[in-house]
Amino acid sequence: MRNHKISTKDLTFETLRQVLDSGAKLELSREAAKKVARCRTYLNEKMADGNAVIYGINTGFGSLHNHTINKQDREKLQTNLVISHACGMGNTVPLPIVRLMLLLKIQGLSYGHSGVQVETIQRLIDFYNHDMLPVVFEQGSLGASGDLAPLAHLSLPLIGLGELWYKGKRTSTTEVYKKMKWKPVRLRSKEGLALLNGTQFMSAYGAWSVMRATQLLAQANTIAALSLDAYDGRPEPFDEAVHKVRPHKGQLHVSAAVRKLLRGSQLTGRAKKHVQDPYSFRCIPQVHGASYDAINYVASVFHTEINSVTDNPTIFPDEDKIISAGNFHGQPLAFSLDFLAIAIAELASISERRTYKLISGQRGLPDFLVANPGLNSGFMIPQYTAASMVSQNKQLCTPASVDTIDSSNGQEDHVSMGANSAVKIFSVMRNVESVLAIELMTAAQALEFRRPVRTSKPLEKLLASFRKQVAFLYEDRLLHNDMQRALAFVNDSTNWE
Repeated sequence: MRNHKISTKDLTFETLRQVLDSGAKLELSREAAKKVARCRTYLNEKMADGNAVIYGINTGFGSLHNHTINKQDREKLQTNLVISHACGMGNTVPLPIVRLMLLLKIQGLSYGHSGVQVETIQRLIDFYNHDMLPVVFEQGSLGASGDLAPLAHLSLPLIGLGELWYKGKRTSTTEVYKKMKWKPVRLRSKEGLALLNGTQFMSAYGAWSVMRATQLLAQANTIAALSLDAYDGRPEPFDEAVHKVRPHKGQLHVSAAVRKLLRGSQLTGRAKKHVQDPYSFRCIPQVHGASYDAINYVASVFHTEINSVTDNPTIFPDEDKIISAGNFHGQPLAFSLDFLAIAIAELASISERRTYKLISGQRGLPDFLVANPGLNSGFMIPQYTAASMVSQNKQLCTPASVDTIDSSNGQEDHVSMGANSAVKIFSVMRNVESVLAIELMTAAQALEFRRPVRTSKPLEKLLASFRKQVAFLYEDRLLHNDMQRALAFVNDSTNWE
């Protein structure tokens, strides 16, 4: 992909994925640069009027909003804001999320409603293009006044402080600046506030989760189809007629996907001795389909968010207005992140049940899918591992968005806790990937006991690729290694194209 121009045009998930996957460099479009410069000029002119009182520009922050700041201290105020709010704790944020935070912060500032300098945005672009990612911490945001602490850490390198991930190492910004022969950016009035107010911590986790959830759903459909054939499941529950009389979009989508995957399968087409399958097989369209609908809803929320201005106050040069309001409040994101976590966790929940059925010695399959059970434990314990992760997901899916707590002496008296929702969903996603990997291993093993009967061409192709990474289990071996290879297979998008 060529360089991606940051502009005021609609940013789609497809574009976002292409930019991230291709390693494209960012550049600020002329249109965006003009809007940013015009907004900054307007703010300078407005501040030249000594009578204007504007929150966070010539006043303190939060409950200190009634404290007036002298003209000579206004730039110091912005630097102090970044330094004082860099109070993150806990684990460092994963680099894919930091990269997204940086991109989305650049995007949000480019609309020309934040009052920043073009120079400030350009330095953020330089960080992105040189793969210099600020060290950010998971804990510290209440998801309401913007993601204050995480965004403060994201912004520290602008003023020459904090740390950067540089050439694979965690390095002080001072050292990186010396190597690059850069000078720190001198923050002007309003800039610290524009950098720290905003939802880019929540939005980055949310955008990443939506994109990964879309992939995981497709993978879950494929693995479920493989398990269905391995279990000698019936095809009738996927008949289009069933789903037309209960036409939820997700249910229709998943049933069609599974029908397509199983088309031409000898196993699907042969006569069955059993009349019904357990719900974990029979209700794949209904369960996976509900997750599909939830993902699409959450995607619509985050599509709006990543194309929004979420700092405060908001500047409208054309209308001659500077308005202090609440676009930084993360309530829509908090609800959506909690909803998405539940929807994705269910893919793992039903997956683990299919794994359990496959190892249970039913329908002509040996106990634990090994030729000599007793001497060999076979696939007994991978199911334990899947069960433990499914159980942990149930705990992680307890909504964070139902909570709130006062901050800033009660000025910020209702918060979304969406940042906690964001951090939790990353763990949920990782668990789901592992559970699906275990089901894939199990289904692949079970299918070998159906030979010489074959499944469909696309599923046989997937199996052939998988067998290059994970061999059939004849007798007990160290399955942890197989599970890691299966997880790598799930996470490699080229295997699912």
